[in-house]
Amino acid sequence: MRPEILFPLYTPLENLKGVGPALAKTLKRLGILRVVDMIWHLPVGVAHFPLKSSLKECREGEPVALVVRILEYEAPFQGSRKPFKVVCEVGGDYIDLTFFKAYPKTIEMRLPVGQKRLICGTLDRFLGMWQMPHPERIVPAEVAPYWQEKSPLYPLTAGLFQGQAQKFVQMALKRAPELPEWIPPSHQGPWPSWRKALEKAHTPQNEGDLQPHHPARERLAFDELFADQLALGLVRRAQRSGKSIVFQGVLKNKILEAFGHPLTPGQTQALQEIEADLASTSRMIRLLQGDVGSGKTLVAFLAIADAIEAGYQAAFLAPTEILANQHAQTLAALGGQVGIEVALLTSRKKKKASLYEDLADGKIHLVVGTHALLQEAVQFSNLGFVVIDEQHRFGVEQRLNLTAKGEAVDVLVMTATPIPRTLRLTTYGDLEVSRIPDKPQGRKSIQTRVLGLNRLDEVCEGLKRFMADGHKIYWVCPLVEESEVLDLAAAKDRYEHLKALLGAEKVGLVYGKQKSEEKEAVMAAFKDGACQVLVATTVIEVGIDIKVANLMVVEHAERFGLAQLHQLRGRVGRGDIEAHCLLLYGYPLSEIAKRRLQVMRETEDGFRIAEEDLALRGGGDVLGTKQSGLPSYKLADPLTCGPLLEKAYLAAQGLLKEDPHLQSPQGQGARLLLYLFGQEEVIHTLTSG
Repeated sequence: MRPEILFPLYTPLENLKGVGPALAKTLKRLGILRVVDMIWHLPVGVAHFPLKSSLKECREGEPVALVVRILEYEAPFQGSRKPFKVVCEVGGDYIDLTFFKAYPKTIEMRLPVGQKRLICGTLDRFLGMWQMPHPERIVPAEVAPYWQEKSPLYPLTAGLFQGQAQKFVQMALKRAPELPEWIPPSHQGPWPSWRKALEKAHTPQNEGDLQPHHPARERLAFDELFADQLALGLVRRAQRSGKSIVFQGVLKNKILEAFGHPLTPGQTQALQEIEADLASTSRMIRLLQGDVGSGKTLVAFLAIADAIEAGYQAAFLAPTEILANQHAQTLAALGGQVGIEVALLTSRKKKKASLYEDLADGKIHLVVGTHALLQEAVQFSNLGFVVIDEQHRFGVEQRLNLTAKGEAVDVLVMTATPIPRTLRLTTYGDLEVSRIPDKPQGRKSIQTRVLGLNRLDEVCEGLKRFMADGHKIYWVCPLVEESEVLDLAAAKDRYEHLKALLGAEKVGLVYGKQKSEEKEAVMAAFKDGACQVLVATTVIEVGIDIKVANLMVVEHAERFGLAQLHQLRGRVGRGDIEAHCLLLYGYPLSEIAKRRLQVMRETEDGFRIAEEDLALRGGGDVLGTKQSGLPSYKLADPLTCGPLLEKAYLAAQGLLKEDPHLQSPQGQGARLLLYLFGQEEVIHTLTSG
C-alpha cells in the first residue's frame, strides 16, 4: 500500500478539473495515466509572449499578448476557403483573429461579442490589416495584471493543446507534497530540494533552463537514477543468500554427446563461470551476453541440466510465443535423449490443468513459456533455476514474480545485444557477466547488399532463381497493414503481391496478432513444407532458428535500428550454406540511415554494431522493446547520464550499507522515492516486514 502522503499524486487524471474520459484517453498516448505522470511531463521549450497595450508597439512576425475587445464575426460562405474572422479592437486599432477549418460555435463561445479576452500568438499583416492566425492562448482579460510573459512549452499529441497541458501540469504540481530528503549528504550536488526542483523545471525562462545540466533537471534525473539503483540494490540484497548445487555433469555430457558438436572456447568459458556460481553458496544472478548465433541457448540448457541433476526444476522465460515454441521444440528434442521432461506453457495453450499438476508434482523438469509462467496458478515442486531470454523485455517485478516460486532460485539472464557499461549498470545492476565472443565452428559469413526500392521488380525476379535452387527466404516488412500516415510496404500487401507472383503455396505470412494455430502452421510449412518465402513483421526478429533459410530481405530497411537489422540478419546463415541479406531502402535517405546501412554492409560484429547504434541513435533504444534500445526513462537521458548514473549507483550502495532496511528518516524518504518512480512492487516484496 502506498504511503498516505503520496495519495494525491496517485489519483486518476480524471480527478484534475477539466480532464474527462476523452482527454484522459488522449493523455494516455503520452504515457500520462495518473497525476504523478503529469509532474514528470517536463517542458521542451519556452514561449515568450510580452504583453502589449497597443498595436503601435508591435512588429509583424512578433509573438505578443494583447487584451482585445471582441466586436463582430465574419463567417466565410459555405465551401469557401477563406477563414472565419473575429474582428477585435485594441487601443483604438483593429485586428482580425483568423481561424481556418474552424467550428464557429466553439469560437463564439470562447470569444463572445462585447467581452474582453487576453490572447497570445504571432502577429501578421494581410492587405495592410493586422491579424493573428489561430491564437495560441485565449484566457480571461482579468489575468492581464498577473500575466507571466514566459511560459513552458510541453510535448503534445493530437487533441491536446498547449494551454491545456500547462494548466494540468500546474494543477498536478499543487498536489506534490514536500518530502524528506533522500539523497545522502555525501552525494548531494548543487541542487534544490525535490519540490523546488519540480517547480523550477516547470518554469523555464530560457533555453539554458531546459538543458540536462541545469540544477533542477539534473536533480530530478538523479532522483530517477537513484530510485532505479536502490531497487536493483534491494533485489541484489535479497538474492545474496543461496544454495550450493551439487552435480556430477553426467547429464551435461550426455547432452553434448547427443548434440554432436564441441563447445566453442567462449561457450566453454561461459559454462564454467555459470557452474562456479551454481556450486557456490551465493545465489547466482548472471548475465550471459553473446552475439546472434553464438550458442547461448545451448550453454543455458547445459546449466539447466546441472540443476536438474541436483534435483531441481527449471523455468525458461521467453518474450514471444514463437520463440517459446522454438525453444521448447529444440530443448525437448535434446532433453528427450537424456531423460529430461520438457513442457511448453503459453497463454494460448489448452489443457493447462494437467500441466499445472505435473509441474507441482515435479514430473516436469523444465518448463518453457511466455508471461504465462508468471501466473499464480503456476506452482513448482522444487524450482531452483530460471533462464530469462531477452531480459530487457521483462521488468524487475516479473523476474521477482517468477523466482518467488522457488527458494533461493539461481537466475541466468540472456541477451544478444552487447551492452556498454553504463547501460548494463542501468538495466541489470552489477550482475556478473559472461560473454561468448565467438560463433559455432563452420558458421559462414552472411553476404549483405543494399539496394533501392526502385529495383523491387528486379529483386522479385531474383527470388524466382533463388527458389528454383531450393532456397528459403524471409521477407520482412515494417507494418502489417498499409498506413495512411507512413508510405511503407505492408506485410499483408507484400504477401498478396508475392503470392500472385510466385504461387500461393510458395508464400506464407506471420505477424504478431495472428492466431497461434495459424502462425504455427505457417512456420511449419516454411520449415519443412512447400512454403519457400515467409513474409513477416519483426515478430521473427529474435531467436527464430530455421537452418534451411538463407536469404533475408528487409523492406524499408532505413526505418529499422541497427541492432534490429543485426537481429534480423541473424535469422539466416544458421546452416552450412552461404547466406545473403538484402536491405531495400526507400527515398529520401537520411545521413543517419545511410550510415546504418553502410555499417550493416561492412560488418557482422555485433559489438561494433552496438557501439555504432548507440552513437547514431541519440535518444533511441539499443536494448529495449521500442526497436532495440536504451532503458526507458522519464527524466534521465540514457545516452549522456553516465557520470550521474555512477553517482546514483554509489549513493544507493552507501545508503543501503548504512540503512539496509530503509528505516532512518533518509531511508523513509528513499522509500517514498521508490514509490514515486513506480518501484512499489520491489519495495513491497523486498522490504515488507
